[in-house]
Amino acid sequence: MISLRKIYNFFIFKIIFIYLKTKGIKISFQSKFHSFPKLKINGLSSNIEIGSIEVLGTIDLRNRENGKIILEDKVKIESDCRFVSAREGTIKIGKGTIITKGAVINGGGNVIIGENSILGPRITINANEHVFKKGVLIKDQGFIHKDIIIEDDCWFGTNVVINKGVTIKRGSVVGACSLVNKDTEIDSINAGVPSKKISERVK
Repeated sequence: MISLRKIYNFFIFKIIFIYLKTKGIKISFQSKFHSFPKLKINGLSSNIEIGSIEVLGTIDLRNRENGKIILEDKVKIESDCRFVSAREGTIKIGKGTIITKGAVINGGGNVIIGENSILGPRITINANEHVFKKGVLIKDQGFIHKDIIIEDDCWFGTNVVINKGVTIKRGSVVGACSLVNKDTEIDSINAGVPSKKISERVK
């Protein structure tokens, strides 16, 4: 017998689907949003593509200029996450990846996350950085943008920060509270500020 909770959730999912569809967002009918997302769309709404994903709480989706956000099938996103894509940049999250509570992903450059990875709570990914020359207000100097690539089967602990221009190779593990400012090796275990390889995965 179908529970009242399942019936309630079904109607919530479909109401949110209709809401996002009317905003011009490309979205799968199989998507499951447990609460209404916050939207700040200053670019093309059709640049946001959402597959058959599940979102467990409120998330914040933003784009401007020609920024794109692509969430592929079987992605799971916990509450209080924010995705911001700008300029010609794309934020793409691959199939089966889990984004846990409080993640912030700032584009401008591309942020490409592969399949079946786990991003721990309050992770911060910045494909940009403020210019900070002396004698001019930092807020008036603009940004430097570089792509971030995270390959398949990676795992990040709590409060990890990933800087612009970094490639996280397949199978990498990054320990909690680490700052990643250089590429990792395949199947490496990394930790520290800045992070460095401390071990590697074994069978």
